[in-house]
Amino acid sequence: MTRVYLDHNASAPLRPEAAEAMTSAMALRGNPSSVHGEGRQMRAVVERARIDVAELAGCDPASVVFTSGATEANAMAMKASAGPVAAAGIEHPSILENIGDLRAIACLPEGRIDLAALESLLDEDRDIAAVALMAANNETGVVQPVAEAAGLCRAAGVRLHVDAVQQAGKDGLADIWAHCDSMSVTAHKIGGPTGSGALIVRDPGAWPALIAGGGQEQRVRAGTENVSGIAGFGAAARSAALEADGWAEVRDRRDRLEAAMRARAPELRIVGGGAPRLPNTLCAAVPGIPSDLMTMRLDLAGIAVSAGSACSSGKVAASPVLSAMGVEPEIAGSAIRVSQGLYTTGQDIDRFLAAWSETVSAKSRAA
Repeated sequence: MTRVYLDHNASAPLRPEAAEAMTSAMALRGNPSSVHGEGRQMRAVVERARIDVAELAGCDPASVVFTSGATEANAMAMKASAGPVAAAGIEHPSILENIGDLRAIACLPEGRIDLAALESLLDEDRDIAAVALMAANNETGVVQPVAEAAGLCRAAGVRLHVDAVQQAGKDGLADIWAHCDSMSVTAHKIGGPTGSGALIVRDPGAWPALIAGGGQEQRVRAGTENVSGIAGFGAAARSAALEADGWAEVRDRRDRLEAAMRARAPELRIVGGGAPRLPNTLCAAVPGIPSDLMTMRLDLAGIAVSAGSACSSGKVAASPVLSAMGVEPEIAGSAIRVSQGLYTTGQDIDRFLAAWSETVSAKSRAA
């Protein structure tokens, strides 16, 4: 039986158009920094993709600096800080583990940052040079108040970096880019290849290079560009920009699934359920059923979901995000994430619900 893939927040399936663009790029030869015809042909592929990514992000193409992914882009943004960086515990490890001097922002139980706490922090600590805030959380789907946080940053003269990885393709990034100084995106969350991402910056010439040793990417990121990966990124961005209207149906399907799960298990907890969320993301817990048991049972039934982030080398461990939200250990240890894509079907959801319900029923029978 065909497997059901409900882990799009970890990585979306490769789009056929992205695969085609990559195959075409790999058939070329030359270095995009070379001035001969072959090099110029490779350079054209990179610059076409830069335009496509810029259109998805709502920025000028000159602001797009290609990287190996959002982890590198986030690291570049954090390493560029000239002083302490303020961030909440809900941020991705590629943010938190690359901050040399962290100033903690409190998080509300709903999963959003505490804007009042951020305002007080910026008012009291004038050494803070930057704030890092993800547009939407990868584990809970909770959407952050970027515009409001940006206003506080501007008033304090502090740079704002936004990790827009999960938001890309699901909602217009132009509104986010209008409020921040730098933004990270990646290809594989929108149906492009792994190993290709971008840091989007206002003034590339003013940014220090995390990787030095060449003049590529406006001297912000040295090294010969991954042309085939960038080509796939551009193709995925071009397609994602045309599909924004499709997410309303995904949201409806997510909400119907949530209602059906609650009907079968009234004790169900939806983490972040009281806050605005991404349309495709459902973080749910049934107390007493550990996350690893549920994900294993679903996997054996041919259904892929996750427990927390997929950025921990395949390990199922306590989620720092849920801990930062103040979620009780019993709930955090039972939480799974179901993340759909545009091409998830009602039949996929039915299969998930049947397998999930069987595990819940087995728990009830054993109680």
